Order: sequence, then C-alpha cells, then structure tokens
Amino acid sequence: MAATTKETVRVAAVQAAPVSFDLEKSLGKLVKLTGEAAAQGADLVVFPEGFLSAYPWRYAFDATIGAREPRGRQWYARYYDSSVDIPSTAFNTLVETAKTHGVLLQVGIIEKSGGTLYCTTLLLNRDGSLLTKHRKRQLIPTAAERLVWGRGAGDGLEVAQTDVGRVGGLICWENYMPAARMALYQQGVEIYLTPNADDLPSWTATMQHIAKEGRCFVVSVNSFCRVSDFPPDYPPFTPEHHDRKPDGSKWEASDIVNHGGSCIVGPLGIFLAEPVWDREEIIYADLVLSDIKEARLDFDPVGSYSRPDIFTLTVNTKAGTSVVFESQSNEPCPSYC
Repeated sequence: MAATTKETVRVAAVQAAPVSFDLEKSLGKLVKLTGEAAAQGADLVVFPEGFLSAYPWRYAFDATIGAREPRGRQWYARYYDSSVDIPSTAFNTLVETAKTHGVLLQVGIIEKSGGTLYCTTLLLNRDGSLLTKHRKRQLIPTAAERLVWGRGAGDGLEVAQTDVGRVGGLICWENYMPAARMALYQQGVEIYLTPNADDLPSWTATMQHIAKEGRCFVVSVNSFCRVSDFPPDYPPFTPEHHDRKPDGSKWEASDIVNHGGSCIVGPLGIFLAEPVWDREEIIYADLVLSDIKEARLDFDPVGSYSRPDIFTLTVNTKAGTSVVFESQSNEPCPSYC
C-alpha cells in the first residue's frame, strides 16, 4: 500500500438538501457548501446520494404493474433533464469546484447515459481529475428504485489512492451486501464513504458495524430535506395525491421528508461525530490515520482474521457493455462502426 502524505485528515459530511429537480440551483448550493467546508480546513467533502439533483422521495413516477401514466412519464423526463451528463457543463462545475478549493470532492449525482438514469457517486481529486465513478446500483437498486435507475457493472467497485489515504465506498443499501464490502476491504479501504437516503436509527448501527468490521473510518452522509425542497407541483406532496404522512394527514411545506442522521465513525466503531438529526449541517471530524493500524492489531478482515483456504470471493470488474462490434476480419471495429 502506498504511503499517504497526511497523518490527520479533516472530512466534512454535508447534510443538506438539493433544490430538487433544478440542476443549476443545486450546483450553486454545492459550490457554496463546498467553499464553507474548505474554509474550515476540510480535505475531503462528501455530499449525499442523488444531490444533483434529487432523490425522488415517495414517487414511483405513477408506475404500477401493468400500467404507466402520462404524468409519470412527464416527471421522469423532468428528472432526466435535471440529471448530469459526463462530460457536460455541470460536470465541469464539479471539476472547477474541487480545483478552486483544493479539496477531494465526492458528489452523489443522478447520471444520464443514453436513455437510462443511474444513481452515481463521483470522487474528484484536488486537481479536479476524476478518481472513481460508482453507479448505485453498480450492484442492484432497492425496491422501486429498480424502475427509475439502471444497474451498472463491477468496474465501479474500486478504491482510490489519494493523499488522504485509500478512499472508497458504496451507496445506501449496497452496504448491506457483505460481498461488496469485502471487495473494498480487500483493496485496503481506509476512508469508507456511504452516501445514503436512510434516516432510520438502525442505519447508524450499520455504520458502526462497517467501521469495526473493516477497521476503517466511515463517513455516512444523508440529506435533510423538507417538502419545500421540492417543486410545488411535485405529485407526492400535492393535495390531490393519494400519498399521506404516516399519521394519515396531508403534507405541509414545512414537513420533514428525510431526517438526516449523518455521522462519522472511527475504526473501532466509535462515533467521531455523533448522528445529526432534523437540520442542515456540515459535520466535521479529524481522522488520525494511525488509528487504523492500531485497530488492526486484533482484527484484519482480509488478513489475520480471514480464512482464504475456506472462503473465496470472485469479483467481475469488467465494464458492462450490451453490444460489442467486431469487423468481419476479426479486427476490432473502429469507434464509429
């Protein structure tokens, strides 16, 4: 493992909401919050799942088994239009933000590629170069997300060597897949990032478990959002929609949709920053990387505490391609073929 150049790393978990379905305003908020975190000395700034530019809370785009409604198709097109192409002007804004503030920047985006949307995380280096791109569900979407987001392939299960250590992670409930976690542990992940949309108290226990199991730091970042963070005509929160709050009442603009719970955990499973609920906040912690070595005295999931003679894991890291073009001469077909 390559040596890192910093012994103490300041991380910032940005618990905030985007301006949902508005890419330009969400980008503006991201630039502002990154600047605030950088001013506080952050080396690594992490944003929630789907920050650019919406996690579509409580909406399956009017799809049911056997039927799709016109309104849902219209909203899906609106979602597509507020998503991020790579490359694009929006992506260039992320590059410039990382460069301007000299930070490593991880952002959850809704990525559009062809006619499909992917829930993706991007990790950019301090110079703006793209280190990793991981598509949630590189593995598999959860429940109704499978309708909205496509699946990627194993090429995004990677850990990047940076000047703050080896950085990797998974998105939301991918973290409940033991084999996926093991793939990251095997690559020596030291700072494990988990952008998510889970505000259940049990999620924080999962974060402690992963930190203790992987003997790594875990940065869990969720959004905090209200009904007012969505367009006024967003179907789930309009009076005529059938959706209701858990108590059966109608949604109000001030109602909380996602409570947050972002936290930062050390490699023995102990909170370095306790979960924060029900407010926007940038959560900071200073990670002492030597704590990882100390934690591995008695447990290393892919070393002293593994049994490769009994257990093995094979990971297919090939990119997923639906069509491969070959010429009649069996020579690779040109890119324009």
